[in-house]
Amino acid sequence: MDRKIDSDVIRAERRRRLIKYISIIAIIVAVMWTGISMVGTSVNRRDLTIASVDNGPLEITVPASGRVVPAYEEIVNSPVTTRIMKVYAQPGDTVKAGTPLLQLDLEQEETALDKLIDSRTIGQQELEQLRLSHRTLLSDLEMQIEVSEMQASRLSIEVINERRLDSIGSGTGDRVRQAETAYATAVLQLRQLRTKLENERMRTVAAEQVQQLGMSNIDKDIMLKQRTLEQGRIPAPSDGIITFLITEIGSQVNAGERVAVVSDLSQFRISAEVPEGSSNKVEIGAEVNVRIGQTIIRGCVTNITPQAKAGVVSFMVRLDDPRNSRLRSGLRTDLYVTYGYKDNVTRIPSGPFFKGPGDYSLFVMDGDSRLVKRQVKLGDSNREYIEVTDGLMPGDRVAVNDMERYRTKRKLGIR
Repeated sequence: MDRKIDSDVIRAERRRRLIKYISIIAIIVAVMWTGISMVGTSVNRRDLTIASVDNGPLEITVPASGRVVPAYEEIVNSPVTTRIMKVYAQPGDTVKAGTPLLQLDLEQEETALDKLIDSRTIGQQELEQLRLSHRTLLSDLEMQIEVSEMQASRLSIEVINERRLDSIGSGTGDRVRQAETAYATAVLQLRQLRTKLENERMRTVAAEQVQQLGMSNIDKDIMLKQRTLEQGRIPAPSDGIITFLITEIGSQVNAGERVAVVSDLSQFRISAEVPEGSSNKVEIGAEVNVRIGQTIIRGCVTNITPQAKAGVVSFMVRLDDPRNSRLRSGLRTDLYVTYGYKDNVTRIPSGPFFKGPGDYSLFVMDGDSRLVKRQVKLGDSNREYIEVTDGLMPGDRVAVNDMERYRTKRKLGIR
């Protein structure tokens, strides 16, 4: 006969089974949570760029941005304030030196030139009249001097005669003194006329020089106006391609305003900019690597703008290969200006994460299936390598791609 099972035993068995089921569920939840957690903090191996830390030389560069511009171009400015009458060419046209590009309204300039020519004609006539007047005046003075010389010569003879008569008793002392006084007066008058003639000669020369100077100034104004009229027809200053041209007929242009640019598109250079804070690292003659896609073109800095504008300093780069087929006018480029060299440093390949010297949190390989975040201090750089000053050792493997999305993670699994 079966015995009835005690109720306490039944309850104990039920608790044991309940605890067993709860434990199994907890294990399952923990495994699932771990799996979910691992999925949420893992990264695909194909999405990683892993680079090894090593030792080697470092050519220190400062990054800059630039734009490809023609090596030679000439800007044509309007010589006067006027309006455009005709357009003979279009941007993109290939032209020869002297080819007309635009026709400006030059009616006022032509009128001003005619007035200058009339003024010169009047001035030339006034100069001739002045010369004639001076010749007449000088001729009169020369005649007066000849007459005075004859009078002085006659009075000199009278003085001699009176002295001779007085010596033989036929004359008197008063007559001798009168003759001597008359002769002395004639000599003074002759000297006065000669001095006047000399002064008049100098005065007339000076007056004619003043008039000639005025004529010379008018000639210069005429030449300037003629040159302005020649420039006002806006000929091409050299062989090349028109890269800029005002083509709106009737539009107003001011004196000195750019109306055309003719460029030589067979050769190029780089117009570059660097942040003002890095401008002290850019010097004339510094080597430059210009990057266009995967192509590197070397060059050097030729001149630097002395003042910063909008937080950047501009400089020009002359290229070793200015005719490279990759060069196109207006193309944006990346530049690396060399300003130093270190012989043996710890370094890692450059990556998009690098923004300049300072502290970084980088993910370092820990085995083959995990990345661990590590604090690293980075220093100088170039387009290929970055100097490591602390936090990494040669042989370490580092993720050098952009890991910004994982900035809150300390460890990452690798799928």
